[in-house]
Amino acid sequence: MDISRFEEVEAGAPIEVFALTAAYNADTNSSKVNLGVGAYRTEESKPWVLPVVQKIEEMLAKDRTLNKEYLPVLGLQSFSSAATSMLLGEESRALMEGRAAGIQTLSGTGALRVAAEFLARTLKYSIVYSSDPTWENHKLIFLNAGFKEYHSYRYWDGKTKSLNLDGMLEDLKAAPENSVIILHACAHNPTGLDPTQEQWKQISNVVREKNLFPLFDSAYQGFASGDLDKDAWAVRYFVEENFELMCCQSFAKNFGLYNERVGNLTLVSSNSKNIARVLSQITLLIRGMYSNPPNHGARVVATALNDPELFSEWKECIKTMSDRIKLMREGLRDRLVELNTPGDWSHIVTQIGMFSYTGLSADQADFLRVNFHIYLLKSGRINICGLTQANLDYVAKAINEAVVKFSDK
Repeated sequence: MDISRFEEVEAGAPIEVFALTAAYNADTNSSKVNLGVGAYRTEESKPWVLPVVQKIEEMLAKDRTLNKEYLPVLGLQSFSSAATSMLLGEESRALMEGRAAGIQTLSGTGALRVAAEFLARTLKYSIVYSSDPTWENHKLIFLNAGFKEYHSYRYWDGKTKSLNLDGMLEDLKAAPENSVIILHACAHNPTGLDPTQEQWKQISNVVREKNLFPLFDSAYQGFASGDLDKDAWAVRYFVEENFELMCCQSFAKNFGLYNERVGNLTLVSSNSKNIARVLSQITLLIRGMYSNPPNHGARVVATALNDPELFSEWKECIKTMSDRIKLMREGLRDRLVELNTPGDWSHIVTQIGMFSYTGLSADQADFLRVNFHIYLLKSGRINICGLTQANLDYVAKAINEAVVKFSDK
């Protein structure tokens, strides 16, 4: 028998968050808690299909004028226009002057990949920086897209559990001109720690001074604070300051459309004459990757964003989700304080969005998994949505025990 062509293929490393979910699902302990999953959960620890999404899907199912034809390469125009307007604001000068455009993509991941391909292949940029820590997929996406160098800038200060702004600015100042800088628009993943508006202004000054290219990753607009405008502040500020930029939007979290892969890539240029040429190049890139995006999720989002009544209903949904997350943050912090858990736990409530960088070590994470069936990443990142009124006491007591046990190590 001939030797297989695939004989030399080595097994790839497991992806931690998916391996963690698989281990949780296989666990038969009735007290198990999943704090690793990257999705919203209800008070009953269940996925939530937004009521407004269900309503729209029923409407679409009854619409006999719809068909299953291919969308254009750049996607559904009514979706991308509405998504871009939601991000930049209806009164954005960039929009009114025709200097901004949106492109439907395969969720936020697809937007990042399309942006990375364009920046590497068309603009010939080769160096990218992301925060330390950042979403683990950033590195893989940009290196696979053709970037030659991937670097990190300091962001999380483990001692103070706060933003290391001085370190961040120092690293950005040291970055070569035309480096791409990945910035989290809001609800930084994985830390949940965002710069203040004044800190964003300092960051923008360095980005301009060093002639860096800002690429925003916006996965949580509205979902983070419950306020669409507040969560878009950083992106809008950069646009108002006349930066050219790209922003990768995901509608997985704020619409609960995780598996529909609904994303948008917003492009802002200094000159409206550039837009058509850029879109023509991105069209060719997408054609060679996946040809065109799916329509169902995009139609759901477009219907909600373009109908005032449905838009209002959707905003109530994102407020419901963000309010529950804030309540769970407060609940965990309060219980840890009541237990006199060693350390300062105020960062749990000053962070925002789905995730919290707790400061727990890999040893403590393992201890929680083995002894209490509580699943979280080794980095100490937890999904606040995994907490409920029913398990808050259990989780807090387990964390307290883990912190006390390892406090001298």
